[in-house]
Amino acid sequence: MKISDDIHNYYEKLVVQHFAALKLEETYDADFMADLTCVVLNQLPTRYIRHEVDMAFYLPASERFEMESKVKVAVSKALEFMKQHHD
Repeated sequence: MKISDDIHNYYEKLVVQHFAALKLEETYDADFMADLTCVVLNQLPTRYIRHEVDMAFYLPASERFEMESKVKVAVSKALEFMKQHHD
């Protein structure tokens, strides 16, 4: 069985959005960003979805806020870790 290419972790989208808001790609190179993404996502739970519209209709605002808060904390911790351990 092949898992559909349409299935993805919703947290990935939230992380990318937060990176964009912080304009991290203007400060760090692609290798740093790839490593940072891994460190961030490894701190977060998974929330697999097939269609973005599913999240738009079925995700309560309070849960979305909680997910975004988790992303902010994870990014902050990951940045500190990466700054200390990156070559």
